[in-house]
Amino acid sequence: MSGHEVAKSVYAELREVLAGLGYTPALRVVRLGEDPASVSYTRLKDKRARELGLDSRVLALPEATSQEELLERIARLNADPAVDGILVQLPLPRHVDAQAVLEAIDPAKDVDGFHPFNVGRLWSGGRALRPCTPSGILRILDHYGIALEGKEAVVVGR
Repeated sequence: MSGHEVAKSVYAELREVLAGLGYTPALRVVRLGEDPASVSYTRLKDKRARELGLDSRVLALPEATSQEELLERIARLNADPAVDGILVQLPLPRHVDAQAVLEAIDPAKDVDGFHPFNVGRLWSGGRALRPCTPSGILRILDHYGIALEGKEAVVVGR
């Protein structure tokens, strides 16, 4: 199975959807610190978003940014009508309560789908933004016609 093959078709679909919106959606990726893996990951997210035509910006904040400062930044992004999506790069430094940060993001702007509202809607069968990794896995399985019914799966982690 090739995720790259599936990604090409997903990107093509997204370009069509975005072209039909009549405006350029804005994504803000918030990163604390310069962890090499996080820097690389946010750079890739930003690059892909820009390639798709989104107004994407990475807000790279110092690792020492306090939780209060981060929550204030998120509140400003929530209140900004020009911002459509917010993504906070995890993991966060130890002095920041990640759950409090995830709960502070407006559920309608929660790109990762980690806000408790979105998780609850997902578990109850409602409409909500869905976490990317499991959605991507399901998309790959669908693409290759792999049915999950009757199969067993192991999930490592939460």
